[in-house]
Amino acid sequence: MNKLSKSMPFLDHLEELRWRLIKSLGTVLVGALITFFYIDPLIDFLIRPTRDLTTPMDLQVLKVQGMFMIKWGIALIGGFVLAIPVLTYQLWKFIVPGLYMNEKKYVTPLIIFTYLSFLTGLVFAYTITIPFSLDFFTSVGMPGIQNNFSINYYFNFITWLMIGSGLIFELPVLVFILSIIGLLTPTFMRHYRRHAAIVILILSAFITPPDPISLLLMSIPLMALYEISIVVSWLVNRKKKE
Repeated sequence: MNKLSKSMPFLDHLEELRWRLIKSLGTVLVGALITFFYIDPLIDFLIRPTRDLTTPMDLQVLKVQGMFMIKWGIALIGGFVLAIPVLTYQLWKFIVPGLYMNEKKYVTPLIIFTYLSFLTGLVFAYTITIPFSLDFFTSVGMPGIQNNFSINYYFNFITWLMIGSGLIFELPVLVFILSIIGLLTPTFMRHYRRHAAIVILILSAFITPPDPISLLLMSIPLMALYEISIVVSWLVNRKKKE
């Protein structure tokens, strides 16, 4: 394996980084415009979990500019989600000069794997974490007090859960990259499995409501992701030895 024969000067690296950031930002903005075109059905889809709760909740707009900020905020988040393949590609193209030549072949599976992992995290949060979280928080009310919630706070809450879950589901992708560059091995990950379990419990408690059911619902898939990540690291390291 040979390194690229020509190293890029530092200023050229900065210039390349600037253009890749511009391209990435441009892609996010284009994705935001596309998302904004479908913003009303998307908002209806995001508030659907509130309609099947044991204790009903009512969403209210409490600011004059409330819906305007919500629509553009969701549009930008949607633009980021749509742009993930391009963002992954731009990041890879920026770091690829420092990699070995045969490591460049991983770019296509990396892009696909990254996007599918993030979408899986979003689906998991929407179908499991958010309904259980909303049920928990709306159930701790008091008689005579209505569950009227600011729609701004509601969207802040569910986007935190969805984006956080999407990022956590990128664990196999992170392990994939670290294994390629030689920083992780399956032996290392198996050795620190118990430590990882503690970290997973802390992360689960951080992104879910303080009840044991939600903690368990998040911890189980995270432990499964860790085991999947060990397999991913094993496959990468085996491929590098061939």
